Amino acid sequence: MSKTTIAIIAGVSAFTGAAATAAIFSTRERKIAQVVPSAVKSSPTSTTPPYPTPIPSPPSPTLLNPVDPSGLFQYGFPGPVSDLRPTPSTTSAFDRRTRNPLWVAEHITPISLSMSGGDRRHSFFVEDTTIPAKFRAKLQDYHRSGYDRGHQVPAADAKWAQTAMDSTFLLSNMCPQVGDGFNRDYWAHLEDFCRRLTHDFPSVRIVTGPLYLPHRDSDGKFRVSYEVIGNPPNVAVPTHFYKVIFAEDGKTGGNVSLAAFVLPNKPIANDKPLTDFLAPIEAVEKASGLEFATKLPEQRRLKLCEQIKCSILVREYADRQRNLQGKPPERTSLPAPRS
Repeated sequence: MSKTTIAIIAGVSAFTGAAATAAIFSTRERKIAQVVPSAVKSSPTSTTPPYPTPIPSPPSPTLLNPVDPSGLFQYGFPGPVSDLRPTPSTTSAFDRRTRNPLWVAEHITPISLSMSGGDRRHSFFVEDTTIPAKFRAKLQDYHRSGYDRGHQVPAADAKWAQTAMDSTFLLSNMCPQVGDGFNRDYWAHLEDFCRRLTHDFPSVRIVTGPLYLPHRDSDGKFRVSYEVIGNPPNVAVPTHFYKVIFAEDGKTGGNVSLAAFVLPNKPIANDKPLTDFLAPIEAVEKASGLEFATKLPEQRRLKLCEQIKCSILVREYADRQRNLQGKPPERTSLPAPRS
């Protein structure tokens, strides 16, 4: 079990069933005098009691609903709206409430990473104008906030064209991240680990996004709390981030090696093992409200960290920035898959 613990609070609903009471009605047998036909003539004063004539019940009127809740839709659909956003290098869904993405998906291959048509010096952070202004993150929100504009899909994964790299600088691909010790360090090492997977897998798909996890307060109760940056407050600061990795073997109907990592949005020592942040995909799904591999059969699933060694290589931030503007670094293959 990973040392990373995701605190997920499940609400427990108490259902109270109303007891059904059966009313039992008893009827007495009513003796009804019957006249037996006889040759003897009946007395003129005697009469035969008539059989009771049943009275038909009135038809039940059809119950008509006196209200129409869905009539609200004539004025518009309240939501939620996820703002599905495809770009050359990413596909994402946006959370209008937190002003952050719900998830951002990318696809990298040995060929895509070997290309160098993009230069970071020509890319700029921009607001995503496809999202309504009242819901989008603003450049001003990050000004003097103390947080980096943290890429969910890194620019280094989209060097194959300038338009691809530019797409990663949309604020819909950003979340507020702690800079020193996280975005510029351990988080960047995790991004580098994902790229190095292409040395052993011909196709790697990654889904990245924020989490807002509960923590235990001094009174023993769990609460979810997070900072909101901007003036007025606009963009939520996630407590954690996840990456779900699909490393494909390249064969039709082939195996897919899976792994999920959850990291806190705070400085992390570089000597911390990456496997300390392994988490069950199911736990990430519960915490995020998302589902990642519902169409992938169990027989095709492998555990990534049982196929290769899951570890980071520590490289300085300045060196990584230079690599975005020049030749890619010399590749160091991951350990061969275990037999």
